[in-house]
Amino acid sequence: MRSLVAALMLAIAVPALSQAPYGEREEVKAFIADMVARHGFVEGELNTLFARVYRVDPVLQAIAAPAEIARWSDYRPIFVNPRRIAGGQAFWKTHEASLERAEQKYGVPAQVIVAIIGVETNYGRNSGRWRVVEALATLAFDYPPRANFFRTELENYLVHARDAGLDVFSVRGSYAGAIGIPQFMPGSLRRYAVDFDGDGAIDLSRNPADAIGSVANYLKQHGWRTGEAVQRKEGKPDEAAGERRINLGSERRVGLANFQVLMRYNRSPLYAAAVADLADALAAQRAGK
Repeated sequence: MRSLVAALMLAIAVPALSQAPYGEREEVKAFIADMVARHGFVEGELNTLFARVYRVDPVLQAIAAPAEIARWSDYRPIFVNPRRIAGGQAFWKTHEASLERAEQKYGVPAQVIVAIIGVETNYGRNSGRWRVVEALATLAFDYPPRANFFRTELENYLVHARDAGLDVFSVRGSYAGAIGIPQFMPGSLRRYAVDFDGDGAIDLSRNPADAIGSVANYLKQHGWRTGEAVQRKEGKPDEAAGERRINLGSERRVGLANFQVLMRYNRSPLYAAAVADLADALAAQRAGK
């Protein structure tokens, strides 16, 4: 297993910036001391790392004004359209064996796994351009509204990178630090990601099999009910059975228990409804309907 110092030697040089590196800040020194005490890191290695990590202002701008779309009539066409459906069919065909095995092992339908990956990153095409360590450090130390959350995610990322022998600066993701084809935050990666192809490593950025198995495991661990639907478009919800009324603006639905599971992946009901609709469209086209 490579040390963090060895990994740092492989990193792309950071250009000179106007602000000081994070390593000079007292709260970062306290974070380093905590990582040494609780996870056995070498203080000098973390000092070297944070001497090369700088605040990324566009990350702060992005999280302050996320590109959220509030109206269902605008949101749905972004993810449920002929191009996204065609991309899903191609992804399904290419990775059919892994999807079939994931469905058998975790009880999550292949179309749901494909739909999540399609909505998250357009089947791996748009997995993010930010260095994860810099994005997380920026949010951990310069975004007070959720600093505690992102410090925990930075902690998880550093532990994951050390244990997996990764170049700390090599992993890129979203502005919020989500990683790879399925956009797992580091904490979710450590808890739910799986080595689904058995090659001895978990790689959510370049290995679709690991991404497929990890999405299925995540949903299963969060209560996915095998063989049950996600939603229905009419009727009164049975709250005792985990059903909820879903108001999408121009449309009302009943979200079943599995709808709530999809919202564990992303809290937005628009997201869960888009995943459900894309999954239905993928399954229907594959069946030739």
